[in-house]
Amino acid sequence: MLLGRIFVVVALLASAACSTGKDAVGSPDTFEFVSPGGRTQLFYEPGQRKRVAELAGPDVTDPGRRIALSDYAGKVVLLNLWGAWCPPCRSEAHTLKAISARGKSEGVEVLGLNVRDNRQYAADFARDFDLGYPSIHDDSGRIALRLRGIPLAAVPISLIVDKRQRVAAVYLGEVLEQDIRPALDRVRAE
Repeated sequence: MLLGRIFVVVALLASAACSTGKDAVGSPDTFEFVSPGGRTQLFYEPGQRKRVAELAGPDVTDPGRRIALSDYAGKVVLLNLWGAWCPPCRSEAHTLKAISARGKSEGVEVLGLNVRDNRQYAADFARDFDLGYPSIHDDSGRIALRLRGIPLAAVPISLIVDKRQRVAAVYLGEVLEQDIRPALDRVRAE
């Protein structure tokens, strides 16, 4: 029993020693994903929503261009985490492309976040599918880690971000337009 407590204290001290405090993300009003009961689709009412931590990085197809989620403040954003290595991401690409094409006139933007991927494979994917929307390249997965609690092994993942840059909905796994359209329309109408 005492040995177990000593182990816990040593582990906590070791983990604290690895942190500079500068890598801590957000504040109590910053979004952190929790899946009650293992749900894979969640909608947050406006009073429950929390801001997304800043997500920014190089464009998948144009490494010299920097993209940031904050560039889309005042718009509804469908943020999609994907990888060229992910089979469901390939079939989902058609849905996201259609939402992006229609979204321009509806005030909805699609932004990709390409995680744990080779830049060339990701760029080829974006060109081959002619996505029509930008994606942030995050080869290490460190940018995506700012979405605290999001299970990066569950890619694809989609988040609806409201006009105030707060998370309104989360979808783990591949989505079809009929799955996500009601929530998009609802957040867009707010």
